[in-house]
This record gives sequence, C-alpha cells and structure tokens, in this order.
Amino acid sequence: MTSVAVIGAGVTGLTTAYELLDRGYEVTVYDRHRYAAMETSFANGGQLSASNAEVWTQWGTIIKGLKWMLHADAPLLVNPAPTLHKMRWMTEFLSNIPNYKRNTVETVRMAIAARGVLFDMADREGIDFDLERRGILHFYSNEKDMAHARKVNTLLAEGGLERRELRGGELREVEPALQGNFVGGFLTESDSSGDIHKFTMGLARACVRRGATLRLCAKVEHLTAEDGIVRVTEAGRDETYDAIVISAGIESRGFARQLGDRVNIYPVKGYSVTIPLDDAESRAAAPWISLLDDRAKIVASRFGENRFRIAGTAEFNGANRDIRADRIKPLTDWCERYFPGVSTETITPWAGLRPMMPSMLPRVGRGRAPGVFYNTGHGHLGWTLCAATARIVAGSVAESLRADAHVVSRRGHAVAV
Repeated sequence: MTSVAVIGAGVTGLTTAYELLDRGYEVTVYDRHRYAAMETSFANGGQLSASNAEVWTQWGTIIKGLKWMLHADAPLLVNPAPTLHKMRWMTEFLSNIPNYKRNTVETVRMAIAARGVLFDMADREGIDFDLERRGILHFYSNEKDMAHARKVNTLLAEGGLERRELRGGELREVEPALQGNFVGGFLTESDSSGDIHKFTMGLARACVRRGATLRLCAKVEHLTAEDGIVRVTEAGRDETYDAIVISAGIESRGFARQLGDRVNIYPVKGYSVTIPLDDAESRAAAPWISLLDDRAKIVASRFGENRFRIAGTAEFNGANRDIRADRIKPLTDWCERYFPGVSTETITPWAGLRPMMPSMLPRVGRGRAPGVFYNTGHGHLGWTLCAATARIVAGSVAESLRADAHVVSRRGHAVAV
C-alpha cells in the first residue's frame, strides 16, 4: 500500500488522516503528546462558525491593536518586544490588507463546505461531541458596531451564508438567558457548536479502528524529502513514506523549513475558561445557543447539561503558553455580566497557541519537494475549516501520487521496450 505520514494529531491532522484512509492509504500519525488533541484542539470556544469568517487583515485591527497595547485585559494584545519573526509576520499581515474582502469570502465558502464533511465523519463513526445545532448568535450593544456588522454580513452573504438580522428585543426571544440591553444582532441558524477535544479523540479512535497507526509520545527530530521518498527521523530511527502531510500547529513552520518550504506561521495565543454547571441555578442561567460578542471578541458555547465554555482574546507573545490571570479575568467578568446566575466559583482556565498565517487563510496543498503537503495555519478557525481542508489536501495527495505512479509506469514501459 502507498504510505503517508501525518505530523500532528490535532483536529486538522486527524481529519486529514481520516480522509487519507478513505482513499485507501496506509497512514501513520505522529504527535509528541501522550494523547491526541492536547494543544490547540483541547479547549477552544467550540464554535463551528462560518459567521466568524471575517479575516483580521484590515486597518481597523491595526488601530485597535495600537490603542490596546498598554491594556493587559484588551481583546487584542501585542507584546511590543521586537523579534525578526514577528516583524516579518506583521509586514506580511499588512500586505494582505488589500485582500480583506477576497479572503473573507473564500473563508466563508470553505467553512460552509466543511460542515457536511465533519458531520458525516461524526455520523459514520458514532462520535458524540456535545454537538448543538441551534445556530450562533452575534449581539451588539451600540449602533456603530451594528452598522459594521451589516457591512460584514454583505461579505458573508457573498460567500453563500444565510443569516437573519434581529432587533434588540428579539435577542431574548432567541436566547432567554442572555441579560443586557442590545441594539440588535445576527442569527446564523446553520452554524453550530461542539467540543473539539471530544470530537478529535473520537476521530483518533476511529482512525485506529480503520487501520491507522498513531505514534504518540513521538518526538519527530528531522524530516527529509528526496527522490519522491519522505524520511521521518524519530527516536533515532528512520521511517520512509511515499508522502507526508504537515499539520503540526505552530511547529509546522520549523518542519517546513527542514523540507525546503517557507510557511510563515505565528503563534497567536487564545484563552478559555470551562465553567462546570454543577447546580440547578447555573444550568438554568446558562445559554444553550452559542454566542459571539464582537466588541469583546468573546465566544461562548454550552457543552451538554453540565459545561459552559467561554473563550476569546488574541495575544501576540511568541510561543508562550503561560496562563495569565489578567487575561482570564475578562472571560469570567463577561460571564457574570451577561449570565449573572451562573456560578463562577470554580473554573478551569486554558491557553492555546493558534497557528496563524499572515493572510488569515490556511496553507493547504503541495510543498516544493515531491510527496510533501501542508494542511496547517488555520488560526482561530481550525475547528471550523479542518474538514474541508482535510478533503482538499487528501485529494491533492491522491492526484500527486497517481501522477507520479503514471510517470514511473511510463518509464518502466520505455525501458522494457
């Protein structure tokens, strides 16, 4: 059988592995952790959100970032200490501002395409991941933010997304638990939410059942690609494969460099808190629909009866995984403001590093060397886009390997003659 290695056992790597198995390949997945989905796929906001597809490459983001730089609790925080990597990434980010509209529309289309693929995986394998298909509700407290939301909505509609604009009073009809005064919002009924970690762990088990090898606690030391053969060096031993897909989160940049490619990923830290709904009052006071507060850049999702996840913020601070109290507090304050009946006495904080490209679009497809492919750099939308990009890259692998086999076959025929 044709063999393919996948580097990374997060949601992107394992959806890729699943799609490759569907095409009949022998798949080996490498990850440095003891379990799948232990980094960015561990505790995100839970939203499968085509409605959050607006890319950040606009001057408004830059202006806000500069204003917020001295505020530790700001939604967007940039460590001003210069590094060459950060400066190059920021320069490329600025160069993508003219592509804001095009990249937003493309992201929406990918997000819509991903839905059916991901739901099909879950249905085929019987994966329970606390899926809620009630939609996602964006809400706004002032007319200026609402006006911007209408402009964004025209781009989302261009990408094929249907949404419903609500007046202020209608928000409580959609989600009675939401407290506060609002001028309006948008309801995207086709969006949904679910626990990314539960899904990815279930998919890991499904991949193993279908014949994949998961090499966990595996520290990949080096990658090479030459003459159509990919070599993975791990624990001092080499394994060879016909192809490789890099889905290693923020580590993808280093692996790409070993393979002769430039994949300019920067780690953008996001935070979350998971709140146990241990008492009847908290369960009654927590929302069921998934929510997005655009001004605070905070999302919230209900996972079954007993868990409530609140996530948000973006922090440009390198590969720093520290969980800062001043970044967690805005999340609990947000809960107490809009859902005062939910007890925040006990919370579980988390921080993860989103692998983000300057264009805000993932790197999907072939590398320079034969047999090398990438499915990485999804930023804050990995959960939303992964199933679509996994299918795209698996198709690219299949097309490339068929073409290579055809060339070899023709060469063999010529020699025989």
